[in-house]
Amino acid sequence: MKAFVLLSYIPVAIAAPAAPVERAAAPTVVIPSPAATVVGKSLLSVESFNGIPFAKPPTGELRLKPPQPLTSALGKIDATGLAKACPQFFFSIDDSNFPTNVLGTILNTPLFQAASNAGEDCLTLNVQRPAGTTASSKLPVLFWIFGGGFELGSTQMYDGTSLVAESVAQGKPIIFVAVNYRVGGFGFLPGKEILADGSANLGLLDQRLGLTWVANNIEKFGGDPSKVTIWGESAGSISVLDQMALYDGDNTYKGKPLFRAGIMNSGSIVPAQPVDSPKGQVVYDTVVKEAGCAGTSDTLACLRKVDYTTFLNAANSVPGILSYNTVALSYLPRPDGKVLTDSPEKLIMASKYAKVPFIVGDQEDEGTLFALFTANLTSTSDVSKYLNTIFFPDAQRSVLDKFVATYQTITEDGSPFRTSILNNWYPQFKRVAAILGDLTFTLTRRVFLELSSSVAPDVPSWSYLATYDFGTPILGTFHGSDLLQVFYGVLPNVAAKTIRGHYFSFIYDLDPNKNNDLEEWPQWSEGQKLAKFDALSTSLISDDFRADSFEFIKENVAEFHI
Repeated sequence: MKAFVLLSYIPVAIAAPAAPVERAAAPTVVIPSPAATVVGKSLLSVESFNGIPFAKPPTGELRLKPPQPLTSALGKIDATGLAKACPQFFFSIDDSNFPTNVLGTILNTPLFQAASNAGEDCLTLNVQRPAGTTASSKLPVLFWIFGGGFELGSTQMYDGTSLVAESVAQGKPIIFVAVNYRVGGFGFLPGKEILADGSANLGLLDQRLGLTWVANNIEKFGGDPSKVTIWGESAGSISVLDQMALYDGDNTYKGKPLFRAGIMNSGSIVPAQPVDSPKGQVVYDTVVKEAGCAGTSDTLACLRKVDYTTFLNAANSVPGILSYNTVALSYLPRPDGKVLTDSPEKLIMASKYAKVPFIVGDQEDEGTLFALFTANLTSTSDVSKYLNTIFFPDAQRSVLDKFVATYQTITEDGSPFRTSILNNWYPQFKRVAAILGDLTFTLTRRVFLELSSSVAPDVPSWSYLATYDFGTPILGTFHGSDLLQVFYGVLPNVAAKTIRGHYFSFIYDLDPNKNNDLEEWPQWSEGQKLAKFDALSTSLISDDFRADSFEFIKENVAEFHI
């Protein structure tokens, strides 16, 4: 049945025409490189400039090529709309696997995919600033790198309005910049052909070109290019470390550092096999086959020529993060000998990284979200076999058996942690959740801190563990929950306000304790203490939990290359 709306007309006296209301002019910034006039919008005392191009469209012959800086003037840019996302990953769905099948189905709907997969011309960034900021304001800059398993995500999802507003409320106003970068097969395709072409780690190069745009232009928005802090979550957090390690630690542009500090939420070192490793080659060959390019004389040239939809579907034909493979990613930064010259842990060990002050931390239950996909694992032997088959095919099975054995009981070593026998979704859920979280995020964070503290003891660092969602059934304080708490401040509790407060102090003074009344947060090297952020309080804890698992990872890191 159709619904109709009845419009009522009520006669009223006709008044004299009102004087025209003078509207405030839209915020406008003229930038030099490339020359452009950027017109934004103002809302809630925050001025936003969305979808500013920083590179030539990576289409046609520039598909699967390093980003190219813009060289021609752009004229007037309407920066009032929503920036387009780069092409996103589709998700394989196992109908028998609830609740992940529901999530995959939702993300594959035309509503989500049409909004995201709007084409390859997506290399833009957003700038947000307090209303009234001028070119002489010289505000510190927070450069945001989104997460999403190097498969999805965009600046569409990250409006910095609440961050900018709270920075003003705390007396430490900032400029917020969010960068789009290519993900999935568009940004991180591996293979010997990619290596030979010099086209590896394109997503990282997109991020780096975005940073050079900031160096060239942010002063016109009122930012200080000498006071840039890079911040990311999940894959964005891993990207922050990779930006520190790019070009063996050379983070300079025109003789000046592109950033002076880093903040890493859930992610740091990810030991990785080379771009042309057998595992990477399988990904490339699969994409080539699905694109109809197998057997051609130049498969990479063929991939550049196929139509957008064909390449999108081919790139998404390999296992994704919302699948049984979980964080054994098909697409991720891999050593290429030039941009990322070696596996990140080796670069840190060799002191080949930008030694800037940093904050790095984790959610208490990083692995629960991913362990939802592996309900068929019912014994510790199953878990070892799974790791050997999906994650580390080059590792000795006996080594993985010993590693799994360090997680003796689900009551003590199972995630969600500190919940005894509760929340064990399937027989090995809590053990798998603990292992995936520790290998990908929590204990590799400690490896990074130990290595960096040894190599560069004078560079300050701080670390934390967020526990503000303790008690959430099955998931606990799960991976990505900091987006709600810290990025958006959805729950204005002590944890959200405290973490934000420490971050603003760090952005301003390279010290999370400066010019605030928050509890003292010691550097990690001073006793290896973590700030523990609960919903209602903050405390300090020792960074020594699951010591046997940590020591095993550290001593056998060569076995744990993705």
